[in-house]
Amino acid sequence: MSFAIQVEDLHHDYGGRVALDGLHLTVDEGQIFALLGPNGSGKTTLFRILCTLIPPKSGRVKLAGFDVATQQAAVRAAIGIVFQSPSLDKKLTVRENIRCQAALYGLRRPELEKREAELMQQLGLLDRAHEFTETLSGGLRRRVELAKGMVHRPRLLLLDEPSTGLDPGARADMWQYLQRLRDEFGVSVVLTTHLLEEADRADSIAIMNAGRTVATGTPDELRDQAGETTVSIECDDAEALAPLIQQRLSCPATVVDRQIRLDAGAGQADVGLLMQTFPDEIKAIRIGKPTLEDVFVTHTGHQFWRPKDTTDDN
Repeated sequence: MSFAIQVEDLHHDYGGRVALDGLHLTVDEGQIFALLGPNGSGKTTLFRILCTLIPPKSGRVKLAGFDVATQQAAVRAAIGIVFQSPSLDKKLTVRENIRCQAALYGLRRPELEKREAELMQQLGLLDRAHEFTETLSGGLRRRVELAKGMVHRPRLLLLDEPSTGLDPGARADMWQYLQRLRDEFGVSVVLTTHLLEEADRADSIAIMNAGRTVATGTPDELRDQAGETTVSIECDDAEALAPLIQQRLSCPATVVDRQIRLDAGAGQADVGLLMQTFPDEIKAIRIGKPTLEDVFVTHTGHQFWRPKDTTDDN
């Protein structure tokens, strides 16, 4: 199996503030891979290293078989990048933006015109070629960003929070085009996201927390790790009630961000018993199929979103 990305024991810090803490990651070629994590998990730092914007302080990173520390030119030729912040020149047309990017990679006619036409056809931009990008919707601008990232036919496309600022319809369109790039062009796609529902669309996911990967696999494989059902209990004093519930049911009851989570073996009969035993203490009980947040809770002991001491997104 060929790998689009290989990361081994990657460490990075900012003056003592750890962003990546021994991260390991492999991404197979020919798939859409999502790096999922809350703000501060290390996604942005990892993305910068993958793009060769900053060198890794220790560890090894290879993209498309090239080392990011010693083969930067080869890495840059093999990848396409779409950053979270817009990179379009609003005073240029769609075609002019694409051609400016192509010039950076030394593309010339007639090859440039061929690739340009193919991309605009695939991304539904042909009828917008002569429009200024400042007049386009957010979804259409994202398509132009994708076209810029793909014009040199990279083997690997990197996207940092690609759906930022997009409405649900535009986000769905973007995912349709990413799947086309994978299926029709054979491009590997790696994206960062903090949206659980977005990561669920990927072929595979790596969940990050505190600079490490805490779980990897397909969305279904990850949910299976959380069991068949999940049960969470809302109450006023979770620390006091949890040991009582654990004693009553003889199964683990864990406090996670002021909620009580029951072991995956708990079922509807146990829920009914708890409501009869603790009617005044329990405010609400949720029972359902595991979600990606449940997977995150299983591996980290806290919810996907929680108050943090820092607002920096490492």
